[in-house]
Amino acid sequence: MFKVGDIVDLEITSVGSAGEGVGKVDGFAVFVARALPGEKIKARLTLVKKSYATGKLLEINQKSPHRQRPVCEVFYKCGGCQLQHLDYPGQLKVKEQQVRDALERIGKFSDVQIFPVLADKQPLNYRNKMQCPVASQDGLKLGFYEVGSHKVVDVRECHIQNQVNNTILTVVRDWIRKFRISVYNEQTGKGLVRHVLGRVSSATGEVMAGIVCTQKSMPHKEELIEMLKLSIPNITSVVQNINSRRTNVILGDITKVLYGKESIADKIGEFTFQIAAKSFFQVNTKQAEVLYKTALDYAQLTGEEQVVDLYCGIGTISLFLAKQAKKVWGIEIVDVAVEDAKINAKANGIENVEFFKADVNLALEKISKKTRLDVVVLDPPRAGCDKALLDTIVNSKPKRVVYVSCNPATLARDLRILVDSGLYELVKVQPVDMFGQTSHVETCVLLSHKNPQTSPPSL
Repeated sequence: MFKVGDIVDLEITSVGSAGEGVGKVDGFAVFVARALPGEKIKARLTLVKKSYATGKLLEINQKSPHRQRPVCEVFYKCGGCQLQHLDYPGQLKVKEQQVRDALERIGKFSDVQIFPVLADKQPLNYRNKMQCPVASQDGLKLGFYEVGSHKVVDVRECHIQNQVNNTILTVVRDWIRKFRISVYNEQTGKGLVRHVLGRVSSATGEVMAGIVCTQKSMPHKEELIEMLKLSIPNITSVVQNINSRRTNVILGDITKVLYGKESIADKIGEFTFQIAAKSFFQVNTKQAEVLYKTALDYAQLTGEEQVVDLYCGIGTISLFLAKQAKKVWGIEIVDVAVEDAKINAKANGIENVEFFKADVNLALEKISKKTRLDVVVLDPPRAGCDKALLDTIVNSKPKRVVYVSCNPATLARDLRILVDSGLYELVKVQPVDMFGQTSHVETCVLLSHKNPQTSPPSL
């Protein structure tokens, strides 16, 4: 039928989960990076599988009216963004369609109430967190990986990063060059500097800069601190993380404070969070508040509800829920996150929340046997939920389930399982744009029990 190297004419009708344009030739799906819906193109096939192919864009014969010139000069090389060539209204339409397609094609839902994507008022320079690899590949490079590779693209200014993080990157580049600091080589395992870190608080203006090294000894660290202080007068913290393992995991177990504090403070809504180098925190603070308020609205709390927050992380959603619930249990398997969650609850004066390090399925099963739950909130990783957890949610019979997802495909799969139980109906779906210029979309979904229990909760 088709083979690698074939040139095909395509009309792009949709966008895939990684931002590729999708078209069909003789009913055969072809995914083409940087192609947009509404465009007619020529592409050369680069990979041919049984049910689909990928292609390289060769020629655009009919352009989308939403196509624009990317603001970033390395957009076509860097793997950080996928949609800078699509104007922002076009990005929102694509993301809404991604959610709709997943629910219809994977979840087999029809007539679902999907609201327009909640837009970001600042879809550029929104990222408060930076983790950039450092490499010596045809010269010193600090930036991001190319798509599907570990080849580093040298980035002088990332247009989705907070500008202060870009300044950190520039200072570290100058420091490495000036003092001839060795750079980590993935193939040999030798070299000192692996990654550059940056964190910026939108609420307080505090700044953390960090260097990930292969060993504790770091030459010219005093000079690095002075260079950072000169370029960023309000810098709050400079840290060194040690990661000597030959792994793709960015951070090691040990973090040393070289200057200032071990953490910076940021806020989501009215709540303050202390963020260390290894803490998880949403990279888009303002849109995180939009997402969490949506989840809170869907939970429909009156002050009498008992709520479980699964995959609670450092407790961000839990604290929002606790302000309007009678009791909240936050469950998370990562022990560091649980400790952070407890600290955050205490710092914000929230006393009606408990956090546990536990398997979410076992913990939910245990709590639901002792207490009638009104609401279950869950925000799982991209892989979604195990069937066993979804069964436990159904068996615990909460009045409402609020599902927050970063992956429309696994969301649709899991919603179908919950609805097929016969106890729940899918009420409404709200996509939220947390990551402008990329193909990623967050979604908040409300499911309601068809026959909710009305007896008072057991205590």
